[in-house]
Amino acid sequence: MDGLKDAEEYNASKIIVLEGPQGIRKRPAMYIGSTGSYGVLHLLYEAFDNAVDEGIAGYCKNITVHLTSTDTGDVAEVTDDGRGIPVDIMPKQNKPALEVIMTSLHSGGKFNNDAYKTSGGLHGVGLTVINALSENTEVTVKKNGFLYKQTFSKGAVTSELERIGETTEHGTTIKFKPDPEIFNVCSFESSSIKDRMKYTSFLNKGLRLKFIDDRFGTHEEVDYYSDKGIIDYLEYLNLEKTTITEKMYMKKEVEGTIVEIALQYNATYDERLSSFVNNIQTMEGGAHVIGFHSALTRAILNYTGKGRNDKKDIKPTGEDVREGLTVIINILMQNPEFEGQTKEKLGSTKIKSIVETAAYAWLSRYLEEHPSDARAIWDKVTNAAMARESARKAKELVRRKNAFETTILPGKLSDCTEEDPERAEMFLVEGQSAGGSSKQARDKKYQAILPLRGKILNVEKANDDKIFQNEEIRNMITAIGAGVRESFDPDKVRYKKIIIMSDADVDGSHIATLILTFFYRFMKKAIERGYIYVALPPLYKVTKGKEIRYAYNDAELENLIKELGNKVGIQRYKGLGEMNPEQLWETTMDPARRVLKRVNIKDAERVEKLFVVLMGVNVADRKRFLEEHSHEVKFLDI
Repeated sequence: MDGLKDAEEYNASKIIVLEGPQGIRKRPAMYIGSTGSYGVLHLLYEAFDNAVDEGIAGYCKNITVHLTSTDTGDVAEVTDDGRGIPVDIMPKQNKPALEVIMTSLHSGGKFNNDAYKTSGGLHGVGLTVINALSENTEVTVKKNGFLYKQTFSKGAVTSELERIGETTEHGTTIKFKPDPEIFNVCSFESSSIKDRMKYTSFLNKGLRLKFIDDRFGTHEEVDYYSDKGIIDYLEYLNLEKTTITEKMYMKKEVEGTIVEIALQYNATYDERLSSFVNNIQTMEGGAHVIGFHSALTRAILNYTGKGRNDKKDIKPTGEDVREGLTVIINILMQNPEFEGQTKEKLGSTKIKSIVETAAYAWLSRYLEEHPSDARAIWDKVTNAAMARESARKAKELVRRKNAFETTILPGKLSDCTEEDPERAEMFLVEGQSAGGSSKQARDKKYQAILPLRGKILNVEKANDDKIFQNEEIRNMITAIGAGVRESFDPDKVRYKKIIIMSDADVDGSHIATLILTFFYRFMKKAIERGYIYVALPPLYKVTKGKEIRYAYNDAELENLIKELGNKVGIQRYKGLGEMNPEQLWETTMDPARRVLKRVNIKDAERVEKLFVVLMGVNVADRKRFLEEHSHEVKFLDI
């Protein structure tokens, strides 16, 4: 056929085989999710999770994560007092086991149940990935009375295994520096690490964890330890919430699988579920979560069906049953099937029936033995059902079957002509004045503008009936066109860039927080997909002669003054409305020059607690938080 290339051009000579670590370096995102800050953290978590597996197996009592820094990036060191990685020679490879584990994919002691009964690291790639994606890696092992050391770089061996001393201790230390050739960020975000160590201590009562940070010219040291395990975790998650039942706890072993669940109801309107399999947090849930949800709904509805239902016209759903629930599901099992190396969803189908059977029996018995808690739960469930029904008609006004099959859009929306959601973006703009300027500034082909009147309703404090009668919220839901909560379909959004554009002051930050609270509670998958952004308008306009520059913070302003000299004109913007359309375009809306922050919720537990504290009903907790963190404020509008 005309136009086709010669098929002989594609032959065996074109096939490239990347051996072991080099394949990882070629496609790092396949193994660690990204080459940004999350990927760097994933490297550390691989080493940390291996140490925790030693703890689960009963051989390790102490784990330390130590961060230091160099001129070209951070260095992480993870130390445990477990058995120590084997260092004896593997006959088939004629190499020490340590070297094989560090340089060969799918090698390790977790492919059978001899060394580890349960483990999160099942693919045998963790330490190989650390080696492949690190500028240098150093492993020291204390084992059999001796201290051993071997070094690596970018997947290759840089020194032979060496016995460097004697010791009476045992354990492993993995020290590595992420490779700047691979990562665009080579620093570790400490708050995420501390959050992970905190929940790991809850999941493994009796395991002592220590975090040390010697970067930034300071020394920080934090210890994590739990006596009561996930019961302590439950108390921690509900710390700022008003609870309406006692804490409920179960632990049962079924066919070699340990099912551990702790739950408690509170006065909020949302479910807070944290699920784990072999100490790996399953952010996207999976079969164990489905099994628990089924058991919970069945147990509560069956209990009320035994002549105890005083509201027979109410038909609760699973969503109603889960309103105000905080629950932790912790599973220890052999050979779990995760979806992908990042292990955010459990695919093992057998676990559904195991969890459902165990949880249903426990919950049914609990409700029979604790009638006051059962009554409180039933009242909560029926109130949720009534609120859902009263809001249903309002929801229907804003829910669309297909994003483009209707032209009924909010009157305030200035839509774009682009119909491809991948290329379309919508700005949620604070205030009518800024909305007018942004409408003039935008590129009508792909930029839509939805002005919002002042501060939208705080959805953390309001019920559904009030929320769905709010005009600004209804306008946002209708414009996005993909439903809300469980019915939200991220594939139907009209714009895959939804940009919050508010003033660069305290009120603007408050408005952005209110909007983010709405997205977190009603369109969480939009955040998870990376559709939500926050625009960063400049704080200052700096002029010298005919030259105009912009500064987005005080540090940039100082640098500009140094660069341009002291005789400059400085205008501090109090709001977006002060900018003319040309300035708004070139500073905040032009894709070639603007600064956007993509919103993500990798640290979901910390996000959840902050939303409850800052946006919830408990004034005392909010006051305490503000007092504790007031010293962190660098600039405050008054």
